[in-house]
Amino acid sequence: MRTLARINWVSLLSDLLLIAVGALIGAVSTVVFLAPFRIAPGGVLGVAVILNYLDPRLPIGLLVLIGNIPIQILGFVTLGGWKVVAKTIIYVVIFSVAVDVVAPYLANVQVGDNVLLNALFGGIIGGLGGGLVYRAGATLGGTSTLARILQQRLGVPLSTSTLYTDTSVIALAGLVFGWEGALYATVALFVGAAASDYVLEGPSVIRTATIVTDQPEAVSQAILGDLGRGVTAWPGMGMYTERQHTVLFVTVARPQVNVLRRLVFQVDPNAFVVIGQGHVAYGRGFKPPR
Repeated sequence: MRTLARINWVSLLSDLLLIAVGALIGAVSTVVFLAPFRIAPGGVLGVAVILNYLDPRLPIGLLVLIGNIPIQILGFVTLGGWKVVAKTIIYVVIFSVAVDVVAPYLANVQVGDNVLLNALFGGIIGGLGGGLVYRAGATLGGTSTLARILQQRLGVPLSTSTLYTDTSVIALAGLVFGWEGALYATVALFVGAAASDYVLEGPSVIRTATIVTDQPEAVSQAILGDLGRGVTAWPGMGMYTERQHTVLFVTVARPQVNVLRRLVFQVDPNAFVVIGQGHVAYGRGFKPPR
């Protein structure tokens, strides 16, 4: 029991560190790349950037914090208590304070006047920070929490509700900053999402192959012997030819794709091979499960 408690504390501290680092990275992205160029990349942060532009006396961090208060209270009531929203609240507080504390020190920092480059790098850096926060089991608050509420209560998919809310904010940015500003905000939003996915899933380092063959034993032995990769098989039938075949499934490292293809067609020139892209594989021969 003592070991289990120690592991839980280590995991909790690790999560809090990821949240803090992610919040600081997000704050730098906002202060250096996004807000100075009137880029409002959706969500409560996007609304805060717009309101700060309309009245510079309103600090962005404070606006993000105030905007999240009713949303997180709703999340507490709807999603099942503090356990669900606690980490998100920690992120929102750190991010909000960091934005307003960092802003005066970085007010004169400019990496360039090209708005598109700032949208790209603001999205990338903010996305990397967001990915760390997601890895810690938290969310970025705001529309992310609203999306979870809509999913649980109304069955609306997370992607759909997030698209609606972020699109609304970007449309508002278009009305305030002009439609070119809305386009830059869209770029930052999508680049940020891609960067977050990269942090969560890692680089695409594996490939999966689905092989339809009439010589499953020979193909499997070639793969096992030359590549050292396990093969899974199940029966299949071609619906057009109405002939029985065997379907093989194998996961290989990215550099092994060409070797795999050559092996398969050397054994069975009539085989049908589909190569798919994956990010990471867990289990024997690949990354150990955590």
